Amino acid sequence: MAIDISEAIHQLIRDRGMSEELILRTIENTILAAYKRRYGNADNAIVRFNDDREVSVYAKKNIVDGVYDPVSEIDLEEARELNLEAELGDEILIEVNTKDFDRISVQSAKQTAHQAIREIQKDSFYSEYKNKVGEIIIGYYQRERNGTIYVDLGKIEGILPKKFQSPRETYHVNDRIKALIIEVNKTPAGLQVVLSRTHTDFVRAIFELEVPEIYDKTIEIHKIVREPGYRTKLAVYSNRDDVDPVGACVGLKGVRIQSIIKELEGEKIDILKYDADPRRFIKNALSPAEVRDVIVLDEGKHQALAVVSDSQLSLAIGKQGLNVRLANRLVDWNIDVKTDAQFEEMDIAAESRRAVSELFGDAEDPGDELSRISELPGVDTQVVQALQEKGVDYIEDFLALSQKDLLDLKAVTEEQLEALQRLIEENVEIVEDDTREEAKQPEESLQVSPGIVPEIPAETEAYECPECGAQITVDMTSCPNCGIGLSFEYEDE
Repeated sequence: MAIDISEAIHQLIRDRGMSEELILRTIENTILAAYKRRYGNADNAIVRFNDDREVSVYAKKNIVDGVYDPVSEIDLEEARELNLEAELGDEILIEVNTKDFDRISVQSAKQTAHQAIREIQKDSFYSEYKNKVGEIIIGYYQRERNGTIYVDLGKIEGILPKKFQSPRETYHVNDRIKALIIEVNKTPAGLQVVLSRTHTDFVRAIFELEVPEIYDKTIEIHKIVREPGYRTKLAVYSNRDDVDPVGACVGLKGVRIQSIIKELEGEKIDILKYDADPRRFIKNALSPAEVRDVIVLDEGKHQALAVVSDSQLSLAIGKQGLNVRLANRLVDWNIDVKTDAQFEEMDIAAESRRAVSELFGDAEDPGDELSRISELPGVDTQVVQALQEKGVDYIEDFLALSQKDLLDLKAVTEEQLEALQRLIEENVEIVEDDTREEAKQPEESLQVSPGIVPEIPAETEAYECPECGAQITVDMTSCPNCGIGLSFEYEDE
């Protein structure tokens, strides 16, 4: 008995979006399940569809002389009533009347069909939405439960968990919701499509929709960092010299950026230009604050110092540190923000000082690799401790000490000081500055010349040795520190 199911097939295609091939396979499995329930075995059952989508069920039986299994065997005489050419050992197809299936068999078949359709539909939707992960989708608010919003996406229902909702936003029934698909999962309850409005890729996708230059890759987004509901920082760069990346994102009279801000419910957005130079990139990242200088303290550890004016400090740091925190994440550097006055008061370490010198174009001295006295190889720890108690930690500070200051170091012997001096000479290259400030008097000045015998009476004023910078007086004929001969000459101004 053939069953016309063409209308049911068309309805499943329309309502469930299933392919005809999957529907026919499902119907076949359903009928086989009913056949097995009725006869105990479906191994010999055959389901066929004709061109008009009518379905028929057949039982394939062996022709035997003496039937032991009526489900799979048929007697020769009975077979010849159906086909006069039937012979022993042949197989014959006998059409089964589906009305012979009992109610329990039919019910079992229906359950099998429903389950199969659900699984097929789940697989179909999973394949469809799995390919949409990372894309924006529009749905409508249906209900809320324990903070999770259920969104009607048309064919299926998506969920917007509390942690993926912006703190600025509130929703009501039937409100339109634009969100990013971030996850698609199969669950016993059905397909689960997880949505987000806090993900950085949500902002990226919105910019791709609003800015054609980003969509066609003329402008590319280097990185996005975000505190959902408060502020987003976006670093962009252009692949064409004639296209301004920041201006293109803002749009004429700000029309593009205003549309994006409206979609984010008023969240602030900083669009800045990406730069491969970390100093310029850090300066850009701290916008809208104006940064005077950026000093790299430790390039390996990605530590930098940003110097701003007093009026720009609060703007650079931001409310509760938000601006500088986002800038840190954007450039992947640890940025410390200081005012000019705070920067002047800082005791910058040797590596930082080299960074300052590089900033102003000064060449780095080879000897700068050793900056602290304690870093010298084989240095006497007693000497180091004595100097540190006097506030002398760096080699350059030790070299600046006068003879009187050295004599005040009672815990250190003269031999120990000489040994330290030799260590410094052996391990540190010292480059001296010849431009020293001359001692000035209102009407007269003294010039100190090496290697000349004194020609004027001794006086009590102290001066600096032109060779080593140690303190000297006019009654000295040689420097007590470096031993160079001295001469003091009187000049009228």
